[in-house]
Amino acid sequence: MENPSVLTLRVTLLRDKKPQTSNINHHHSQPTTAHAMAATTASPFPFPREYSFPPFFTRQTNLTTHHAQLVKWSDLILSYCRHHRLFKLSLGAAIPSASSSALPHALPNHANDPSPLNEPTTFSPATATSSAAAAPEELFHNKTLNKRLSLADAREILEFMRKDGRAEPLPASTDVFWVYWRTPDEWAAAIEGWIDETAQKGVVLTLYELTEGESTRGTDFHGLDPDLLSKALQILVKRGKAQIFGQEDSQGVKFF
Repeated sequence: MENPSVLTLRVTLLRDKKPQTSNINHHHSQPTTAHAMAATTASPFPFPREYSFPPFFTRQTNLTTHHAQLVKWSDLILSYCRHHRLFKLSLGAAIPSASSSALPHALPNHANDPSPLNEPTTFSPATATSSAAAAPEELFHNKTLNKRLSLADAREILEFMRKDGRAEPLPASTDVFWVYWRTPDEWAAAIEGWIDETAQKGVVLTLYELTEGESTRGTDFHGLDPDLLSKALQILVKRGKAQIFGQEDSQGVKFF
């Protein structure tokens, strides 16, 4: 007879076959206010109910259930990174390499250990700069359940996301990924939309002004990772919608 907790997870995963990513705005949207963005970033992330099921952290052997599990993990990672405005994710830093051993991955229970290492930790976006890869342990480690996703399983999930166009490994790295809760194409569309709305065509703007300037405060791309900004601008350049000038430290862009 199937383990009741596994059966509960299977029912939960398959109950709604429509991916949660449909709720993530992958297209250009109206700029949000800076106040709303700050409030979203500062608030705790609301983990989905699957996160409370121990089997969610164990690779499911049933192919249908496993695919649903991959979809749910993909949705969770995208939602989490969007909530905290994370653009790069370091699996190696977020998941200790020892956790890549055989499943299931039950962790030692140190509930009575007075060590400060046992104190609950919550990821703070303030500790991750826009150009650095974030390593949010809580995303893959449910301390209440004493369960953690393995590094091997996390890699499989990111590979699943890569095939779906929602993740991309950084060059020469197997554990650091771009997480595209908005793809470079979608960021390009957002920037182009703002240029049109604010009548900035023909104006030369520095890259710093685009992501850190007062005029873009309140837009979704304010605070965008510089490398991701470059990817988005290169798309506009290839389409003949923009031209980049200058050197790396003092680049500007003109939109057409």
